[in-house]
Amino acid sequence: MCFVAAESVSDRLVGLLTVRGEDLGAEWSDKVAGSLGGRVSRAEVQRELKEIYTALVAALAEGGMDGRGEAFGEVRALLTELSRNRAHQGFTPTETAVSVFALKEVLEPALSGDDSDLQAYLKFSTLLDTLGLFTMEVYTRTREELISAQAEQLLELSTPVVKLWDGVIGVPLVGTLDSARTMVVMEKMLQALIDTGSEQAIIDITGVPAVDTEVAQHLLKTVVAARLMGAECTISGIRPQIAQTIVALGINFGDIVTKATLADALRHALRRSGLTLSRTAPQAGAR
Repeated sequence: MCFVAAESVSDRLVGLLTVRGEDLGAEWSDKVAGSLGGRVSRAEVQRELKEIYTALVAALAEGGMDGRGEAFGEVRALLTELSRNRAHQGFTPTETAVSVFALKEVLEPALSGDDSDLQAYLKFSTLLDTLGLFTMEVYTRTREELISAQAEQLLELSTPVVKLWDGVIGVPLVGTLDSARTMVVMEKMLQALIDTGSEQAIIDITGVPAVDTEVAQHLLKTVVAARLMGAECTISGIRPQIAQTIVALGINFGDIVTKATLADALRHALRRSGLTLSRTAPQAGAR
């Protein structure tokens, strides 16, 4: 078999891609648009791939065949944009990768079948494999960024700080309390103490499924942080099962006030604020 130099391969590919550029580009766009199930308009797909096609031919014209090389910098930049768009639009890795690999299927029928074309196709196929892998790397990083951002948003939403009364804020916790969430709780609670000028904070753990040594340490750190801000912190939601677990583990909350229910904790916080609650008889004729 006759082997041809890399320069000859790139020249052959440039000639083929240039002469049949319009036809190959249209076929490529059709294949990719079809694989995306109409979720991206054909016009948009055509625009994306036309830019990549033009940059690809320009890189090959420089004699480059290394997809990671300097000559393919613009190609990689365009593929990065495409991959990030597909990730944000919710496409799968396969649907994203086909944007690159479909060009193999488009080019193959255009070859004459002689040795030089075969060598050119093999080199081009390897190049597209490299660019396809690059596309997947960008896609994976983007999906990880999206998942991380969504997890952070959920963490924020799952840790609300509410004003219960003048000078009293509450932090109802639901779910597992770990180090990352403790930091969010602490930051949001301390900021709320500053914003509202409150001197009483209630951390309600009714929705926390279990309390172990680690969770207890997280709660203690949060209480200490509140005290450093000049606020008093009460922990409510101590159910019988949690109380038994705390005793069995030998966890000591020290002088931290704990209450069984949020209502008890609010009553305590109001008293500490100098307010008293009392029942009044309904007025005559009141409904």
